[in-house]
Amino acid sequence: MSEQPKDTPEPSGVDLARVALRAAKEAARARGDAAQQKKQARRGGLRSGAGADGRDPMAFGAAINRLITERGWETPAAVGGVMGRWPQIVGEDVAKHCEPEKYDEDERVLVVRCDSTAWATNLRLLAPTLVARLNEDLGHGAVRMIKVNGPAGPARRYGPLRAPGSTGPGDTYG
Repeated sequence: MSEQPKDTPEPSGVDLARVALRAAKEAARARGDAAQQKKQARRGGLRSGAGADGRDPMAFGAAINRLITERGWETPAAVGGVMGRWPQIVGEDVAKHCEPEKYDEDERVLVVRCDSTAWATNLRLLAPTLVARLNEDLGHGAVRMIKVNGPAGPARRYGPLRAPGSTGPGDTYG
């Protein structure tokens, strides 16, 4: 028998603790709601009133925040917010030439693509300052490293005019 590879990594100690804490909070809240419903039932039944109770519909923003908290997506959501505010964090000049591509949550690495090798070099020199600024905004340790990629080369073309064994134009980029 061969095991199927898992798409998602197993939760680590901190993630397990977050999940256990959320589950305990939800259980305590449910116990409190059940006790309140028993009291109401003794007083003449459950009635809807002007006050808010657990049966009321939830606002969309509250539902999204609850989902983010339950799933432990706080850091990826915060990094997504940083990607939206990239020009304010790095400055307009840098933002014109460099843009964040993706965030690897497991490695805590932010991948940034620059439109020229000169800007890639410049951003590599600014990387420690940017990591400190991002961690100040997101929380300590959210971003461990910034990986800077230079411009992407042209698409490699394969065809009858290609020399056997050549790597194409890719040897001059990157």
